[in-house]
Amino acid sequence: MILEPSSRRARILLVDDNRALVENLAEILEEAGYAVHSAGSCAGALRLAAEGFDVALVDLKLPDGDGTALAPQLKELSPTGEVVLLTGFATLESAVAAVRAGACAYLVKPCATQELLLTVEQAMRQVRLHGEKRALAHKAQMAEKLAAVGTMTAGLSHEIRNPLNAALLQLTVLERRVHRLGGELQGPLLEPLVLVKDEIRRLDHILEDFLQFARPREFVPGPVDLGQVVARVLDLLAGEAERRSIRLERDLSGVPGSTRVAGEEERLRQVLVNLTLNALEATPDGGLVRVSCGPDGPEPALDDVGQGVGVVIDDSGPGVPAAVRDRIFEPFFTTKARGSGLGLSIVHAIVSQHGGAISVDDAPGGGARIMLRLPRLG
Repeated sequence: MILEPSSRRARILLVDDNRALVENLAEILEEAGYAVHSAGSCAGALRLAAEGFDVALVDLKLPDGDGTALAPQLKELSPTGEVVLLTGFATLESAVAAVRAGACAYLVKPCATQELLLTVEQAMRQVRLHGEKRALAHKAQMAEKLAAVGTMTAGLSHEIRNPLNAALLQLTVLERRVHRLGGELQGPLLEPLVLVKDEIRRLDHILEDFLQFARPREFVPGPVDLGQVVARVLDLLAGEAERRSIRLERDLSGVPGSTRVAGEEERLRQVLVNLTLNALEATPDGGLVRVSCGPDGPEPALDDVGQGVGVVIDDSGPGVPAAVRDRIFEPFFTTKARGSGLGLSIVHAIVSQHGGAISVDDAPGGGARIMLRLPRLG
């Protein structure tokens, strides 16, 4: 699964023109672990809401408007957030107005600390429930795509691979015959032959992605030293990095045996080759790709995995836009002009199969940062 940073505190938006009350509520909420932002007007609240919030505590009477009119506007700016209305007088009319405004609850000022925290926690449960519903909808969408892949796979394996193999065989025969010709004739004839062979191989790789994604092999884990696998992959790709004039740095600081995980070495190598190649392809000539691996993970963002081994791949390319980070592991989603859009989906499936987690973020020096973490063996 793709994990959000566990260190992010829930964001509370306080909207009230009573400064003393706001300071008191903010102190209570911050001590409870929330990140509090405040505004004294509708205009100020709308500016802060554009940055997102989890729960907004909104006074009914504001200098430049009414809380019941503001609440729907806040929800529109942050659809995943919840609104709690604050009022100095609890009446049936105010309760009805709160419901109509889309608020999940309302509090009577001044409110007791326990009542405040309980109401905010109830609102946070609603926020988490919305998140779970979105996750379930996302999984259902992924399941539909997987079903489509499975349906296509049987036909692809026979209808496409057989003609590709036949075409590649004939091209190989033709290439041998061209090599028998004189040197002057070989060049103009070999160039298009090599191009066509490369395109056939590319199509074969795309087909292999479909087959592997739709029909994964049985998982048979064993002890694997992930640090050693990383080192072998970097040795393998050193020539590719040199060809692109890219510095490929490594930091494998773990002591021998400290990066052991339970998994399949071949599949983990496939994950690391795919991720490192993506980083090399995204990095301009003269850039830098840095790969680090160590016990307990170099990043706290994947702490949900527990005691683990972390791999971080940083590049100096353009990075991954925040708007598409949640989608890059989806089947068929790609930002490249060519490709099946299944490479990172396969990576995600293998990592999940190993009980791990993978995430994407900004690299410290610009570019993209891919964070991979797997449970440590023993």
